[in-house]
Amino acid sequence: MKSTAMSVLAITFAAWTASSAMAADTQAPLTRAQVNAELAQAQRNGELLANQESGLKARDVAPGNYPAQAVAGKTRAQVIAELAEAQRLGEIPVDGVSGLKANQLAPGNYPAQPAAAGLSRDQVQAELAAAMRSGVVPVHERI
Repeated sequence: MKSTAMSVLAITFAAWTASSAMAADTQAPLTRAQVNAELAQAQRNGELLANQESGLKARDVAPGNYPAQAVAGKTRAQVIAELAEAQRLGEIPVDGVSGLKANQLAPGNYPAQPAAAGLSRDQVQAELAAAMRSGVVPVHERI
């Protein structure tokens, strides 16, 4: 059992390092210490296959056993800038019951919101005719 698990581990790691090597073709060959360090890191992160048949990684089988993966997001400065802009425009909800925003409760205190561009009468009639032809809108006969 141990030899099978070690074989699977070795094959998985070899495939993982081979795909990494193909992606970074210009790198120098790794030393034994580097390979061992990468293997240890892959084991810690649950990146090795847990089951050959399903193809699931150890992280997928038991996510609670491994650290959460970092998610690329916004920087602190970007979030602070977005918050300041939302406060300036009154986009922050202030009424917990109705969910109204500050610019809805006191529109005179904030810059005017740009009006959404609407469709022309001809465009609306063309959309209605297309919807009637496709059967989305039922057509009623006039009496």
